[in-house]
Amino acid sequence: MAWRGCFLRWTKGDILISTTRGNRSPLCCEQRRGFRKAPKKTEAKTEEAEPPISPSPPSSYGRLVKPLVFTVGFTGCSFGTAAIWQYESVKSRVQSFVDEARVEWLEKLRPRKQNGDQRENEDDTAYWHSWWNRLSDFQKQAIVILFQVNQWWDNLTQGQRTVSGIIAVNVLVFCCWRIPSLQRTMVKYFTSDPASKALCLPMVLSTFSHYSLLHMAANMYVLWSFSSSIVSLLGPEQFMAVYMSAGVISTLVSLVAKTTSGRLGPSLGASGAIMAVLAAVCTNTPEAKLGIIFLPMFTFTAGNALKAILAMDTTGLILGWRMFDHAAHLGGALFGVWYIQYGHKLIWKNREPLVKKWHDLRTKGPGRGGAV
Repeated sequence: MAWRGCFLRWTKGDILISTTRGNRSPLCCEQRRGFRKAPKKTEAKTEEAEPPISPSPPSSYGRLVKPLVFTVGFTGCSFGTAAIWQYESVKSRVQSFVDEARVEWLEKLRPRKQNGDQRENEDDTAYWHSWWNRLSDFQKQAIVILFQVNQWWDNLTQGQRTVSGIIAVNVLVFCCWRIPSLQRTMVKYFTSDPASKALCLPMVLSTFSHYSLLHMAANMYVLWSFSSSIVSLLGPEQFMAVYMSAGVISTLVSLVAKTTSGRLGPSLGASGAIMAVLAAVCTNTPEAKLGIIFLPMFTFTAGNALKAILAMDTTGLILGWRMFDHAAHLGGALFGVWYIQYGHKLIWKNREPLVKKWHDLRTKGPGRGGAV
C-alpha cells in the first residue's frame, strides 16, 4: 500500500488518463484547460455568466460502509477456507500414509525371486539408457534444467514454498502494468482509492499490485525473509488467511484515513499485509536478532524494530507524509500484533464447529449412509 500516487497526479480529485506517444508514460494526467473570455461588447451592458465549476464531491463516510462489510465478510471467508483447507490437507496426508503402509505390507507378503528381480532391474536400466541416447541435445538440456529446478524446490522450506505463489502473482500483476491496453483496468481494479467507483475488489487486488520494480522487490524480499518463521508459527493455511485478511484490513484503514483527512489518492502494494507478517513474527519472538541487508554490522532486536516502525508510521500519519501509505502500514502491523496476542485464540482455536460441519457434509453425503 506504499508509494501512493507515485505514478498518478491528481487534479481536484479526478484522475484523467491518457496514453502518450511511444508509450513512455502510460499513466499521466491532463490539467484542466480554461477558456479565454470573449471580449466585452461595447453595445451590450450585460455580461454572460461563466458556467460554475462543480466542486469535487465532499468526503463521505457513507461510502465506507460497503468496504467495512466486505472486510468483515472477506476475513471470515478467508479463515473459514483456511480451516477447510487444513482439514483436507491432513486427511490427504493420512490417506497417503495409509496407502503407503498398505503397499509396503503387500510387498512383504509377496514372495520374491532374486534372479527375476535382478533381471528386471537390468532391463529397466537398459531401457532408460536407450531412451536417453535417443534424445536430442536440447531435450537433454531441458530435462537437466527441470531436474535442477526440482532439486531447488525440494530444498526450500515450507514457508518459502508457500510464499512462492504470492511472489509469482505479484510479478504477473507487475508485468500487466506494462501493457498499455490494460492501463485503465489496472488503475480501476488494482489501486485502492476512496474516490473510485470500485471499492471492494481493489481492496484485495491492490495487495498484489506494484507499479515500481524497486517497490515490489523490497516487499517480496521482506516476505521471503520472514516466510519460514511465520509459516512455522501458523502453518501454511492459517498464514494465508492472515495474509489475505491483513491486506484487506490495512486497505480499509487507509480508506478511512484518506476520507478523514480529505487527501484522496490511489494506493497499491503488499506493504500492509507484509507489515502484519513482520509484526506477528516480532511479537512472537521479540528477542530475535534482525539486521539490514546493506548494513549487516548493525543488529537490533525484533521488538525494538517493531516499535521503531510503529513510531515512524504514526509520525508519518500525523504529519501527513505522503511518500508511503502510513495508515495502511499501521493497520497491517496492528492487526498482526492483535492476531498473535488475541486473534489466534478467538478465531483459529474456535474453528472446530465449522470443520465438524464440513466433515459431516463430506462423510454423510447422498448415498453414503453414514461416516466412513
